[in-house]
Amino acid sequence: MHRRSLRIPAAGVAYLVAAAVTSSAMASGPQEFADVAVSSGTRAGPGTAATLVIAHRGASRYAPENTLAAVDAAHHRGLIWVENDVQRTKDGRLVVMHDATLRRTTDAAKVFPGRAPWRVGDFTAAELARLDAGSWFGRRFTGERVPTLAGYLRRLDHNGQRLLLEIKAPEKYPGIEAQVIRELRARGWLDRAHVRSRLVVQSFSASCVKAVHEAVPEIRTGILGAPAVDELARYARFADQINPRASALSSRWLAAVHRLRGPHGRRLQVYVWDVAKNTSARSVRARGAEGVIE
Repeated sequence: MHRRSLRIPAAGVAYLVAAAVTSSAMASGPQEFADVAVSSGTRAGPGTAATLVIAHRGASRYAPENTLAAVDAAHHRGLIWVENDVQRTKDGRLVVMHDATLRRTTDAAKVFPGRAPWRVGDFTAAELARLDAGSWFGRRFTGERVPTLAGYLRRLDHNGQRLLLEIKAPEKYPGIEAQVIRELRARGWLDRAHVRSRLVVQSFSASCVKAVHEAVPEIRTGILGAPAVDELARYARFADQINPRASALSSRWLAAVHRLRGPHGRRLQVYVWDVAKNTSARSVRARGAEGVIE
């Protein structure tokens, strides 16, 4: 997903921390999704839902995207939910990286000058571990590394954070859905506490999302994009969220999404991304979306 800036005033960050603690404490019983309420600066009044804000690729306005530094930057700002992108190396390791190539966010072109176009899947995990994934963003991040999914999950657990995990370009990595599930299980992310309130798996590929749902029906899942209204009922069989670009929203489309219930019996949710500059979380909620990935 391509990101634009969404401003969250300091008061909103302070409320975010308080809301997260309150929401976590109140989550109990059969609730499928213990949402963390987030305000854009003013506490939501009685009966008013607030907007969930998810740190896109971590707090990527403050630290290099999809790195552990970005996870920590989100944590330090009270952001409970983090979004990331997962791909696979040449030797079968799962790593956190958005782009199909390494050139924009690492020094791969310098370290491996003869390996253009520097596709993620053409490098081993050991080769990726040699790359600097931070200095492009700022000198103080020099030496930041491309994290493995295992290391990323450990850091989220250490910080008490939650994950919106995007399986990136699954058509390039046959079987990656099952591999992601194995990694999540090995790291303790498929226990009841994580599955109930700390994990959502999404992708632009409907077949990928369906495969995840069929393998572990308890996992909440999301479709990225804005499917046509007449396709929504089919997606609702295996997706709990439909997460479109903000510019794709319309009142008719949102109403059609919200009329449907997902595989866990709850109304489909909508988390938007690529939000216009200077748009507040409050205005996103006013348009009918439950969350913003920013």
